[in-house]
Amino acid sequence: MVTQEELDQINRFAKTPLTAEEVYTFTVRLCDNEVDRDFERFDTDALERLGELFLGKSGIFDHQWSAGGQTARIYRTEVAREAAVVTAAGDGYCWLKGWAYLLRTEKNADLIAEIEGGIKKEVSVGCSMGRSVCSICGADSGTCQHVKGQMYGEKLCFAELREPKDAYEWSFVAVPAQRSAGVLKRFGQEDRQLALLRKQAALGRKYLTELRREVVRLAMLADDGLDGQVFAGVADKLGEEELTELKKAYEARVAKRFPAKPQLRDVPAAKQGDESVFLV
Repeated sequence: MVTQEELDQINRFAKTPLTAEEVYTFTVRLCDNEVDRDFERFDTDALERLGELFLGKSGIFDHQWSAGGQTARIYRTEVAREAAVVTAAGDGYCWLKGWAYLLRTEKNADLIAEIEGGIKKEVSVGCSMGRSVCSICGADSGTCQHVKGQMYGEKLCFAELREPKDAYEWSFVAVPAQRSAGVLKRFGQEDRQLALLRKQAALGRKYLTELRREVVRLAMLADDGLDGQVFAGVADKLGEEELTELKKAYEARVAKRFPAKPQLRDVPAAKQGDESVFLV
């Protein structure tokens, strides 16, 4: 049953005052601070701000921005905290809870039944963020050498989304980016670009992995007393530029320690006419 307090909040968005019998209410998990499938997450401050921005925003289907798809509206939000649950980033889990309403009409009867039956359940949000920050070094995401999804020591690299600028809508979807809720950060043709970027990122991760292995190999050749396991852990935290410089330095040290032997045989001057000296 809709309480009078809830009805008062709902009627802030209604042109004509609605009665409890005319509305159906339900709650949604809009988004959270867990690392999602794109290796991105909202920070806690962002969730608080998004809670303010999503008040009054429409619920639609599959992020199709058309008036005909409007089905519900958020009338109340709250950041719920579950301190006992730890995120992949190592902090307490929290999520943005939204209360939504829609009209009890013949048109909405099937949708209400699907919500009650757990068919319409997953949602995703459309919003604009001011910053995206690397979890490893704190630089703006994309400006450093760290790669999302890569482990650096015991730390996972992901982008932390901060400073929300606007909230557009929330949608019922089949597969949200966030495992418990969802967040939409791109539209239409950008999916093709995303696929290309993911392919390039995979190649970059492969290159860095091989570069780290080569640096460790050269370091151990240059210094017999080096602990390979410890040095490998150090190399995991280095970027491409640092690894390249180390590779050059260790290549020079290895060349001095193990100089290349000439392939021509040293023979007495009297036998210089012997062409066998050119045999390899």
